[in-house]
Amino acid sequence: VIMAKNLLIVESPAKAKTIEKILGSDFQVKSCFGHIRDLEKAGMGIDIEKNFEPRYIVSADKEKVVKELKALANKSGEVWLATDEDREGEAISWHLCEVLGLDPKKTKRIVFHEITKPAIQAAVANPRTLDMNLVNAQQARRILDRIVGFELSPVLWRKMSMRNNLSAGRVQSVAVRLIAEREREINALDRKSTRLNSSHRTG
Repeated sequence: VIMAKNLLIVESPAKAKTIEKILGSDFQVKSCFGHIRDLEKAGMGIDIEKNFEPRYIVSADKEKVVKELKALANKSGEVWLATDEDREGEAISWHLCEVLGLDPKKTKRIVFHEITKPAIQAAVANPRTLDMNLVNAQQARRILDRIVGFELSPVLWRKMSMRNNLSAGRVQSVAVRLIAEREREINALDRKSTRLNSSHRTG
């Protein structure tokens, strides 16, 4: 079997066949089906003593996909990463580099906003490399999510007995605090107003 010279990895399997038809026989297009790795469950998956270093593992439901991509990458002349153009997409491309043994400084990264022949061909003609600022932004968000959830969710479970399916999120937790603080301010103003009205009547 003659393997394609280039392996192009996208997130969505729905896009893969269409893009493969556009690019022709020089490319084989495969999907990674979204994120392939996540933080370990044990010990938060973060080494707080080592500058919050994350510990990633391939998700159980992605082991087969990763195995297939590794085999294809080893037989391909070049691997291209075409995950979505956002923080999550950039992180997925970086995780693919880590798992497939690709150099993020050299691996071709392409993005496109529509699945049309001109857009795909223009992207392939103008590849870039990974944007590590975006990757690090996603990692920071994921680590914060895990730390906040890990520390606060058990508190929620204790306060809301028998509801151990609740979890505390990085954004929701801060939002709830702001609401709670504003509620205290309103109550304090109400009490002050009541006291003032009361003193006017008695005076």
